[in-house]
Amino acid sequence: MSNRAEFQKSHPDVFFLDANDLPSMSDYLIRHKWIGNDEQVFMAEPAGDGNMNYTLRVDATKSSLIMKQARPWVEKYPHIPAPWDRALMEAGFYEAVKTDPLARRMPRLLGFDPEARILIMEDLGLSPDITSIYWDSSIGYDEIDSLTNFLTRLHSRFRDPSYADRFENLEMRKLNHEHIFKFPLRPENGFDLDSFTPGLSGAAIRLQQNAAYCNRVSALGDLYMGAGQCLIHGDYFPGSWLRTNDGVKVIDPEFCFFGLPEFELGVMIAHLHLAACPEPFADRILRIYRPSSAIDNNLVRNFAGVEIMRRLIGVAQLGLPLGLEEKQQLLELSQRMVLVS
Repeated sequence: MSNRAEFQKSHPDVFFLDANDLPSMSDYLIRHKWIGNDEQVFMAEPAGDGNMNYTLRVDATKSSLIMKQARPWVEKYPHIPAPWDRALMEAGFYEAVKTDPLARRMPRLLGFDPEARILIMEDLGLSPDITSIYWDSSIGYDEIDSLTNFLTRLHSRFRDPSYADRFENLEMRKLNHEHIFKFPLRPENGFDLDSFTPGLSGAAIRLQQNAAYCNRVSALGDLYMGAGQCLIHGDYFPGSWLRTNDGVKVIDPEFCFFGLPEFELGVMIAHLHLAACPEPFADRILRIYRPSSAIDNNLVRNFAGVEIMRRLIGVAQLGLPLGLEEKQQLLELSQRMVLVS
């Protein structure tokens, strides 16, 4: 039985978003008063290349909007189960920041159907994400500064202990913990790395046999799952950054949780290394980041090293235009970063 058939059998009354069923989409949007009674949807197409959710740009008679549905699996990898309550966390994040200046750096949440786990978002137009930097390293200081200032505000403003329970997001953290800290370093995990880059499996084996490295990654995973200090976005990488006519904006906070700011900064810095951006860019992030309490720069580098590793030998591949030698050099950088103390 397909994922869809199984889902609809288990949840017969829940609306299932389908780009090929425009009449049902129109009826659904009208019923929830997200478009007018005199409107009809005439086009729906994928919005971006997201991994987790089914996301469409929907054009109706008088309006355009983004519809995003979380399902009990990873949309890009349907064989991987995923908690569909991630939509509740994402909606909660937008609700938490809606009166804060951070909201200006994100699309507006126009509506939410908790039963169907569907978010209705402001359409920012054909604004590309910033994953092009993996091919051309094209990101400027103004964008780096804006993205870093976003984290400064988020990590400083949203530190109330009440957020710890509200944004525990435990099931999504467990999913991330498995694919960041465990699966890539598990010997004989069955993942065919040579299909991406011939010879990469050998480099992965050498890393998997490095006991000091593996032990440190495991300890970092424990920190990731442990007590937090502030609300974090949780997946702060170029796929969550959009270039718009109003500057860079941040999307997709479904991995948000009350966690460590060092993890968030580490992920951001890791992707600048993966994109071969100039070294001063990473230094600039740590220089202009202004937290309300001290952070551990070595811990930032540790988490950055883990993110580099999992993007090279884990499931969440980026399609980097790199050969074996370049990937080996990045894995060596990962070792140095993870083991720095």
